[in-house]
Amino acid sequence: MSENGKTTHFGFKDVAEDQKAGMVHGVFTSVASKYDIMNDVMSMGIHRVWKDAMMDWLAPRPDQHLLDVAGGTGDISFRFLKRAPGATSVVLDMTESMLVEGRKRAEAEKMADSLQWVTGDAMQLPLEDNQFDVYTISFGIRNVTRIPDALSEAYRVLKPGGRLMVLEFSQLPNPMMQKAYDLYSFNIIPRMGQMIAGDRDSYQYLVESIRKFPDQETFAQMIRTAGFSNVKYRNLTMGIAALHSGWKL
Repeated sequence: MSENGKTTHFGFKDVAEDQKAGMVHGVFTSVASKYDIMNDVMSMGIHRVWKDAMMDWLAPRPDQHLLDVAGGTGDISFRFLKRAPGATSVVLDMTESMLVEGRKRAEAEKMADSLQWVTGDAMQLPLEDNQFDVYTISFGIRNVTRIPDALSEAYRVLKPGGRLMVLEFSQLPNPMMQKAYDLYSFNIIPRMGQMIAGDRDSYQYLVESIRKFPDQETFAQMIRTAGFSNVKYRNLTMGIAALHSGWKL
């Protein structure tokens, strides 16, 4: 139990709420050096298509200011800056080693004047109110201990008229398809994690965390509850992932 007596999930395990962030930090510290390679292998490269779809819907504009939370190795920020001349991005992640890997990438050097790398917690952003035109979080929201807190923080730091966009694994609407996907996820991905990253347990957690994340409609309602308007979502690859959009109006 945590000091306040509350528990949450870490994959399929129940843990004290105040322990989860440290456990998630341990997962991403462990996999940081192989994170990008594993994304390509696990998704057979489809994560790149999903991120491009995110940019297509987001339609970055010149001179916008982006906050890329759980931005890790910079994938979303690099895509955003390539489409938006004069734009800037703050890449924020709770795991310093992920940011270190991001700064090693060739794109980071080319875009250095437009990028800032910050270690921080999505539930308590070290940033002032009404700063950003766009807030993105890609495959990170499901790892947050208290998702409503992270969404409230997103609302706080966005300017009026600012936009939230979330890319996250989701739930397939067809039970048979979901079962087939589960068989792949639980049997293959942890083995890949062991072979490529030398870490089966972290990828077992990541697979389990996907199953614990709310379905599309439930998560959309959480975004509305945080104050966002015009909330919509789009399924990607039949619902394996989904994009959620909302506006601070």
